[in-house]
Amino acid sequence: MNGTTTPTDVDTRAQASSWEDLVTTALLGTDRRPGAYAGSGREAPLALLDEAAVAAVRRRAGLRPARAARRPDPAPEDPRPALPPAAARRLTTLLADRSGGGSGRRGSSPDLMELLPQWLAAANAHGYAPPPQTLPALLDAARGRTDLRPAALAFAGPRALWLARLNTDWRFALRAAPGGGATLPDPEDTEAVGRLWQEGLFAERVALLGALRAGTPALARELLASTWPTERAEDRLMFLDSLRAGLSAADEPFLEQALGDRSRNVRATAAELLSALPASALAARMAVRAAACVALDRTGNSPAIAVEAPLECDSGMERDGVVPTPPAGRGERSWWLGQLVEAAPLGTWPGRLGGRTAAEIVALPVTDGWQGELHAAWCRAAVRQRDAEWSRALLGSPSAPEAGGPGAVSLAERAKLLATLEPAERAAWVAGFIATHGLSEAFQLLGVCAVPWAAPLGRAVVDALDIARDAGSYPWSFSGVMGLAERCLDPAEATRLEALLAIPDEREDAAPGAGGYWAEAFQRLVTTLRLRAEMVQELAPVGAHHPSRA
Repeated sequence: MNGTTTPTDVDTRAQASSWEDLVTTALLGTDRRPGAYAGSGREAPLALLDEAAVAAVRRRAGLRPARAARRPDPAPEDPRPALPPAAARRLTTLLADRSGGGSGRRGSSPDLMELLPQWLAAANAHGYAPPPQTLPALLDAARGRTDLRPAALAFAGPRALWLARLNTDWRFALRAAPGGGATLPDPEDTEAVGRLWQEGLFAERVALLGALRAGTPALARELLASTWPTERAEDRLMFLDSLRAGLSAADEPFLEQALGDRSRNVRATAAELLSALPASALAARMAVRAAACVALDRTGNSPAIAVEAPLECDSGMERDGVVPTPPAGRGERSWWLGQLVEAAPLGTWPGRLGGRTAAEIVALPVTDGWQGELHAAWCRAAVRQRDAEWSRALLGSPSAPEAGGPGAVSLAERAKLLATLEPAERAAWVAGFIATHGLSEAFQLLGVCAVPWAAPLGRAVVDALDIARDAGSYPWSFSGVMGLAERCLDPAEATRLEALLAIPDEREDAAPGAGGYWAEAFQRLVTTLRLRAEMVQELAPVGAHHPSRA
């Protein structure tokens, strides 16, 4: 029918024109634009509505059927066991509270949304599948809170990815899933693995590399080496970062090669990874350089550490990851020294400094004002090398008057050092710190402690809150710690906290209304702990008995 106008086409155009005229008249008003319906005997506005109703029916009846879209594939099965009924009801309640306030609110009601991460962790530990009807709310919650996404998507399972493909609001789930939600080939299928690596999208290649790294690290490294020269610099950096998982001496030749990369960021990452391998050639080179700068000085009445910072940053140091230009306000020599000491194996120093232990080395005085720089570099080295002995030495005693160890120059660094210790030792150190220094500086340190808090740490936090209340302190300044306690205290502490629910007699110098606030805060804490105990019991398999810990 090339070039031919059919009656149907004419009717369609006429209908469109008629509808547009009606819309225009409705917008301008029947007084300003009377239509052909004016002689119908009815009032103009009513006649316009009648005409619009007839035109709407005509338009719908005149639409040609569109080609049916392909039906979506059925949702995949989720083989995991279903949630116990009580736990399913609890999940619905937690998801319905997404608009709840934060931990700084007044009142004694628990903040349910803040308990959702713990609930998800416990449900994932049991291996449960979510009720299908909760998936939309679960995806909405994860969309609004990035911290929820890993646990929420793990719990939501394969059906969440199926839903995400049908709703653009949930596409973040596909981006967060390995390979964008794509199915990765079996590592033993070398042909499929090679094809995906050569032809796949970037996200799929990153996911493939990560999966292979977990099971067959040598194959992952071989794949990466096969295309390394042709990869973009930003892609090389991302791929190189995947070697952190399962890093071993077998990766050293490849990382040594990456030290000569065109990209400064790639070179720096390769150097960082090599310095985490104490037996690597780079670590040995850094040890030689650092040892040349730090020595034992026996000329005084007692031994001390003498420091002679590097005079220049040569090409060899740059190749091994030393950044030559310091940040604004930082001296060049101290900047270079810090990088050398940070990258040198901590095992270098006992032999270099008279066979002393880490604690004995840290206790030595450092000449010419270099102690802060030297100890800060050792802090970074202890964190990078996950060395508990050096972390322990640098932290010092938690009851030290200076409220920190000799090498920890900030709360953030102390928190990083604590993270290298075993959970029980970490909790004991923070409990001792709180017992001596109170809660004002403890928030960051509490954040690295395992949940639920060990009994000594829990008791220290509760005692410190009680002391703050009795001292008439401003209660809202402790809202952050109180929020942490709601999520991290062992629910067994609820019984001991009941004694703190009464409103105390306010001191003359106390903040106005502080007693009532403290009573509400402790009531909320007790209610939340009991709720957490109920959550654990609800998630327990039928017939099983679990202690009330969440």
